[in-house]
Amino acid sequence: MAEARPVPEVDRAAAARKAVERRRARAALKRDLTMRVTTPQSVLARASADPDSVEGSMRITDFLLALPAIGASKRDRILADLGISPVKRLGGLGVRQRVSLSRWLDERFPVIVPRGGRSRLLVLAGPTAVGKGTVAAHIREHNPEIHLSVSATTRAPRPGEIDGVHYYFVDDAEFDRLIDAGELLEYAVVHNRSRYGTPRAPIDAALAAGKTVLLEIDLQGARQVRKAEPSATLIFLLPPTWDELVHRLVGRGTEGPEERARRLRTAKVELAAQNEFDHLVVNEDVAAAAAEVVELSSSSAR
Repeated sequence: MAEARPVPEVDRAAAARKAVERRRARAALKRDLTMRVTTPQSVLARASADPDSVEGSMRITDFLLALPAIGASKRDRILADLGISPVKRLGGLGVRQRVSLSRWLDERFPVIVPRGGRSRLLVLAGPTAVGKGTVAAHIREHNPEIHLSVSATTRAPRPGEIDGVHYYFVDDAEFDRLIDAGELLEYAVVHNRSRYGTPRAPIDAALAAGKTVLLEIDLQGARQVRKAEPSATLIFLLPPTWDELVHRLVGRGTEGPEERARRLRTAKVELAAQNEFDHLVVNEDVAAAAAEVVELSSSSAR
């Protein structure tokens, strides 16, 4: 009988590294589900298409626990109702189990259905550090046919920001005057500190001239615009992953540790509001995200 050959040490090391990478990838995927950066429906779809993928290797128990407002007891009831064993992985679900889980997900976490109708007023919002300003700047540079609204703010300029181009930098007294005179379409206190608002006159003039107008504002402002102009098209900008959002915020270097932690807590709340919007755009690549927003502006203006 042939003697079994020992497994080379290099193979063991490579296998161990691969296992660690796999665990980290699943942990990152759980964070994305919890923070609503990705939808559970898209994770299930990728798991079904490729059982060997990171999504396919995730246990159904971990998947459900990563979803908002699902605890251990609720998870167990869901599995019993759907007839799915807790030892199953997403990629190993049977056809009937996948269908049952998919229906439950659609009921619990409805996917956004874009509204019909036309609008030349578009609103771009999203969580802190997602890159709204960068995407808007790219659109300003490459699509001059789109009028990009310039917000007024009471915060100080960041390095490289130009008054009248990136923002109208005003003091509190001038911001109060704009509010009292009814000259702002929307305004809000952002991050419990500075005030931001959208001057109404330039928007009205651009729309009257037949132009498409893009507002790059925060969640509170987007809600106010929806209330004031129900026909406006709301676009929510998402990060590719939660870890990438954290990386961008840290890499920006404009906030200290305490302020970053507070902004990330706010981002979690903001991400939970994405279903209030008409379209979702993932900002993995600035040019691609900007092109997608421009395409939505073209469809809305037809």
